[in-house]
Amino acid sequence: MAGHSKWANIQHRKGRQDEKRGKVWTRVIREIMVAARQGGGDLSANPRLRLAVDKAKAANMPADTIKRNIDKATGNLEGVTYEEIRYEGYGIGGAAIIVDTMTDNRVRTVAEVRHAFAKYGGNMGTEGSVAFQFKHCGQIILAPGTSEDKVMEVALEAGAEDVVTHEDGAIEVLTGPTEFEAVKNALEAAGLKPELAEVTMRAENSIELAGEDGAKMQKLLDVLEDLDDVQEVFHNAEIAE
Repeated sequence: MAGHSKWANIQHRKGRQDEKRGKVWTRVIREIMVAARQGGGDLSANPRLRLAVDKAKAANMPADTIKRNIDKATGNLEGVTYEEIRYEGYGIGGAAIIVDTMTDNRVRTVAEVRHAFAKYGGNMGTEGSVAFQFKHCGQIILAPGTSEDKVMEVALEAGAEDVVTHEDGAIEVLTGPTEFEAVKNALEAAGLKPELAEVTMRAENSIELAGEDGAKMQKLLDVLEDLDDVQEVFHNAEIAE
């Protein structure tokens, strides 16, 4: 990604997420409920639920709120049933976008996502139209200045697929989805604290956007992320500051 800083991009993304902190609890609660409904309420036997609970704790969600939503999902309390739906489409300059949603009203959600794409310069695609441009994997980012040798030794020993050092010094550890938790725990146990750690849809190739195109793309992404039913938005745009 010539001319673009991986580290700056990560910091920019984290800053935007912090600005939208009010939505974090809503999204995490939905993730907890879907994970618990699909895999049961036992944290030790449900990796997806463990990750969701970790996100909830990081967002300072009270333990009783976490437990109540697990109980709702597993049938111990009455609650709403959410389904997961993925939408795909194109943004400015043909950039690929994946929108993951959790909803109790499929008709409402598809209408809102389609409207956002249409109004802000994108096009909604069909299932599979852009997903092939992404890889489902664990992604762990460590700050510039972290020992590359130490990261590589610990990560690969724990089962990571690859360790990439970017031009700005940021170190990116890639894992399979099932190996993510073990690699993350191994890094933390070795005193290597990730700046970002998640199971994600990682773009295989990126499209650089700047100026007016970059601003339009950021607006489209912001509108999609602000929709109530949207959990995550993945894209392959590198937006220059």
